[in-house]
Amino acid sequence: HEPDLRNFIRRDRNHPSIVAWSYGNEVIDQTLNETGPVLSRKLRGIVSEEDPTRLSTASINSAKASWPFPETLEIISLNYQGQGIRTGPQYSNLSGIITPPVYPDFHSTLPKKPIWSSETSATVDTRGTYIFPVVDADSAPANESSGTDPEDGFVSAYGLYTANFGASPDKTFASLDRNPYVAGEFVWAGIDYLGEPTPFYTSRSSYFGIVDLAGFPKDRYYQYQARWRPDLPVAHILPHWNWSGREGEVTPVHVFSEADEAELFLNGRSQGRMVRGEYEYRFRWDEVKYERGTLFVQTYRNGGTWANDTVCTTSEPSDLRLTADRSEIEGDAADLAFVTLEVVDAHGHVVPTAANNVTFALDGPGEIVATDNGDPTSFVAFSSLTREAFSGKALAIVRAHAGVHGLLKLVATSEGLDAGHVTIKVR
Repeated sequence: HEPDLRNFIRRDRNHPSIVAWSYGNEVIDQTLNETGPVLSRKLRGIVSEEDPTRLSTASINSAKASWPFPETLEIISLNYQGQGIRTGPQYSNLSGIITPPVYPDFHSTLPKKPIWSSETSATVDTRGTYIFPVVDADSAPANESSGTDPEDGFVSAYGLYTANFGASPDKTFASLDRNPYVAGEFVWAGIDYLGEPTPFYTSRSSYFGIVDLAGFPKDRYYQYQARWRPDLPVAHILPHWNWSGREGEVTPVHVFSEADEAELFLNGRSQGRMVRGEYEYRFRWDEVKYERGTLFVQTYRNGGTWANDTVCTTSEPSDLRLTADRSEIEGDAADLAFVTLEVVDAHGHVVPTAANNVTFALDGPGEIVATDNGDPTSFVAFSSLTREAFSGKALAIVRAHAGVHGLLKLVATSEGLDAGHVTIKVR
């Protein structure tokens, strides 16, 4: 372990993005009251020798504040147990260890040590998928009776459903705000990844990400954006508003915003103006009944208008739209352009339910490296040039050959739809 630790610190210590070094994550040594603290002090000493400018830590998920291991840490890093594990009525029937929020225990026992949450949340969801009814609690486990579609392998994107040991963003934010001495949080996870597909183990990829595997933001992305950038005007409506067959049925509307107040309108009719309460991190209109048309939310802050958002019922798919994240790339066989495909209607609105089969083709001195759509249940190879849109979107990644210049033209086609195209310059 010593050469490994020294080598990775020497490799990375000049990167300004590093704020601390971790030499352990959920290791069994946290429970070994004789040998664990000895090893922790040794590793802490190595970090200090290699980089005296930064603090070190190890993330713990079961050690008690009074045990010897936490005292050896420069930063108390808590995985999940800070926010609480399996706490609250929605989690009461689950098996496993129940841990109340332990921020206060660690702060009172080790008052001079900084504390942060090294892993929080473990919320699970599928981009663009909404399942009814919606739980009325601020956090609930994802299981067959709540927030999931076991047949299709999807989890509702309302951002309220978690792994059994997890907690929604709403619940983790509240635990941080109730304990302001906690420095902050790291979220599991920033992006979906291959493997660990809780709660459906037959899927290809996880559901934990704030963005999906194709890099497309889920609704939850905007809740974190509003929370972490509280002065940025953010208002984000969910769900989408294409619900043919649900006319007259309750279809809850939530809005992520750090505004003080918000008023929701459906086809121009107010659904109520709400004041955001303490320890609340979304506005909820849980009794809205679906009808085709337009949702509009106006938020207010400090007595004036702030952010707003609009979601409308779209018409049928009409066109494919391609948008590259950059207009130029290097001709070095390494630089990449990420191209978003959107299935849009005749008015240019993304059709959120579209699942059209799309084929990509590239003209010019380059290649399509991969495609994806963010569907956690899809086992279509990344190398495939044909891909279904998922919740109206797909992704193509392109690069140029080495030593070339010119233009790359990416074309997307789908039966019955106008083709999409985008041009990228190779310099």
